[in-house]
Amino acid sequence: MRLPGENEERNSRLSMRYMAMGVSLSILLILGVVVYTNKQEEERKARLRQEKTAVMALDYDEQEGPDGSGEEDAAVVEEAGVPVTGFAGRKSMQEVERLYKENKLTASDLDFWDMYPNEPDFLVEAGTENSSSVEGSDGKEENKTARYEEEARRVAEEEAAADPSKDGKHTLLTYADGSEEWVLINPYLEQNTYDYTNLKMKADKMAYYDDGRSVSYLGVDLSKYNGDVDFGALKESGIDFVMLRLGSRGYGSGQIMLDEKFEENIKKATGAGLEIGVYFFSQAITEQEAVEESNFIIQTLANYKITYPIAFDMEYVQNDKARIDALSREDKTTVAKAFLENTKVAGYKPMIYGTKEWLIKHIDLTKLTDYDIWLSQQKDIPDYPYKFQMWQYTLEGKASGVDGDVNLNISFVDYSEK
Repeated sequence: MRLPGENEERNSRLSMRYMAMGVSLSILLILGVVVYTNKQEEERKARLRQEKTAVMALDYDEQEGPDGSGEEDAAVVEEAGVPVTGFAGRKSMQEVERLYKENKLTASDLDFWDMYPNEPDFLVEAGTENSSSVEGSDGKEENKTARYEEEARRVAEEEAAADPSKDGKHTLLTYADGSEEWVLINPYLEQNTYDYTNLKMKADKMAYYDDGRSVSYLGVDLSKYNGDVDFGALKESGIDFVMLRLGSRGYGSGQIMLDEKFEENIKKATGAGLEIGVYFFSQAITEQEAVEESNFIIQTLANYKITYPIAFDMEYVQNDKARIDALSREDKTTVAKAFLENTKVAGYKPMIYGTKEWLIKHIDLTKLTDYDIWLSQQKDIPDYPYKFQMWQYTLEGKASGVDGDVNLNISFVDYSEK
């Protein structure tokens, strides 16, 4: 006879047994799933490694092997189980397209691109492509930074060299038609060393200072076109010297002519106590004509005393044809030298007058280094790169004793003491 509750106890024991069996089966099932998942993951990773190697095979270069043949790297790729096809073991583009179409490569799988440095192009080109691998060492980091700065400087210098406005080796010419050209500065010609911060303008009068004292001399250049001039008033207004046009050669006729106001001007300038120089408008087309012009000046000055230079002024004629238009740069240089040398032999100080364009483009200054320069450039600060002794800084100046506009000049040399 069963005791009360015996069936319930027996049923309870059966339930516990079934429960234990269920738990055990669940654990076994979980373990199986884990094992299967791990196996699948290993297979996936192996497949990804294989696919990555296939992609990298595309970038394989036949010169990567130590012997330059590329055979060693090709063997590595083949050993990884990746078919190597094409030149130097390169994988075909069809294979890569297949990999992407099958969605076997994801963005997260492409971490092998980290092997390429994120460096500026100029560092990579300079052979520093492996510089990103030194980040673990302070010393190597400093080397990397030094290389970066060095290459940056090099690139900046190359860029500056490509820009003539910044390289310090070119000067800008502006032509009459408004066009511009950067011209290489000749390093064999003496450069000017003026400190233009020492230039001061007071009441339209320019001066150059040194230690607070003016060391330049103010002058005007005059011709018949200035009419009657009060030279006494010029002297009192602070003018130190005058450059008088002695004469010219006709740009069409070729005839030599004395300036209609020259003799009157030189007598009055002498009487006012001004220092005097002269200039001649040349249209000589041969050495013989240049010497003829120089001799004409020498003969005219026989009865006068001058202390400033005799300037050779050759220019093109605006809006008309001139005798010198057909001359080459070499021809004009030869003519100028003949004039200047003949004047020098006669005991006078010769000088070349010209604009920046004329002096740089139309004559060869390397053959005229024995002669002073009278620069005509109407700017607040001249940018003529070579040495010059006199500067015509405006054609629209004002001076007591002269009606209308007058050309103003400063001389950096006191020719009266030479």
